[in-house]
Amino acid sequence: MTASSEATDVELAARGPANMLARLLDDRWSCRAFDGRQVPREAIERLVATAQRSASWCNTQPWQVIVTSGAATERFREALAAHVAAHPDATTFDFDPPAEYRGVYRERRRESGWQLYEAVGVERGDREASARQALQNFRFFGAPHVAIITTDALQGTYGAVDAGLYVGTFLLVAHSLGIATIPQAALAGRSDFIREHFGIPDDRKILVGISFGYADLDHPANSYRTSRASVSETVTWFDE
Repeated sequence: MTASSEATDVELAARGPANMLARLLDDRWSCRAFDGRQVPREAIERLVATAQRSASWCNTQPWQVIVTSGAATERFREALAAHVAAHPDATTFDFDPPAEYRGVYRERRRESGWQLYEAVGVERGDREASARQALQNFRFFGAPHVAIITTDALQGTYGAVDAGLYVGTFLLVAHSLGIATIPQAALAGRSDFIREHFGIPDDRKILVGISFGYADLDHPANSYRTSRASVSETVTWFDE
């Protein structure tokens, strides 16, 4: 293959699937205010059927998904919010959360948090207002649907990695269908409650929850977008 034909292949890819994927990645964002409209069942079925094509080690596909709609979402929302109100410090993760955020990771986390607070009018140092905003996690930001992603406990870290790949695919497929999403570690932090609420067996580990629906684009919580590190910050090249 000549250099000129290689360049042509790259140009063709840029106008096709690669360009569409780049647009999805550029456009996707975490929604923190939903308008409450239910997503039609056929759209959700298309979402999960397409996400099922996600890659996994040895094609084990260790993820399983619980999806709520309608009255089931409302029962879950009210029960979880009441549980958090009654037990504010009773966090339980099936997977250890980050021990600490240091350096650039701390800076990125803080930047994202202050973008949200500034958007919704939470002033620095206003702990009461920031706590109220944090509690919106447990009301799913008004989303009409929640997906709880679990993985096979015996597959350990690599099963969690595979399920994480599924989460990424789920988010992109949803965005391609016009469905807004937000993956929520806050929900994973209430794994004991969620396990009991849905009857999840002990051989499954709860990885994350994803609230989804249609975005309220007029809400200030949806008015900002987070940044991404440059390739030079994340990639080391070895050519020789």
